[in-house]
Amino acid sequence: MAKLRGLYAITDSQLLADGRLLPYAQAALQGGVRLLQYRDKSGSAEQRLREAGALQELCVRYGAQLIINDDAELAARLGAGVHLGQQDGSISAARTLLGPKAIIGATCHARLQLAEQAQAAGASYVAFGRFFQSQTKPGDVLATPELLVQARRQINLPIAAIGGISLETAAGLISHGADLLAVIHALFAAADAAEVERRARAFSELFTSV
Repeated sequence: MAKLRGLYAITDSQLLADGRLLPYAQAALQGGVRLLQYRDKSGSAEQRLREAGALQELCVRYGAQLIINDDAELAARLGAGVHLGQQDGSISAARTLLGPKAIIGATCHARLQLAEQAQAAGASYVAFGRFFQSQTKPGDVLATPELLVQARRQINLPIAAIGGISLETAAGLISHGADLLAVIHALFAAADAAEVERRARAFSELFTSV
């Protein structure tokens, strides 16, 4: 598997309502997204399977990886990866279910100890945040660029940064050690699919210039 590096798009069921999910996701993939996380807390099981399956087909077409938020069983059905929060089941159990090659990500908030535990349990990448004010998960900013520098020294896994990241703040996080930038609003809160692709391309180009 290629090294996990680049733009990490996360879907939002409200931003991508009314038929926007697939065309906006495709536009993001055309713009260079490397990982696409399907995150939907509201849909029925049938809807989630249908939507995630369509996203998996898109990811295969564009050479990207689909990640399912908090649902290892759905990930197993699709042959996708999974991202687990601290309350969403064990990494080791997900690894047993999904196999040795699956991508398993772990939310570590702003705590290196959680990242070390995730690494020991078999995670594929660790995610730190919030770095900036976030509409998806509002509250105090928890993580700092210095945390990325520390993590780079102590963790031997790809590092994802999440939380209110914009084009203006992205380069600084990459330069401090982020391998993946997880983005929701700055990518998908767009007027049309063409704008999503433009934004994705702008984010993706930062990884070659920083």
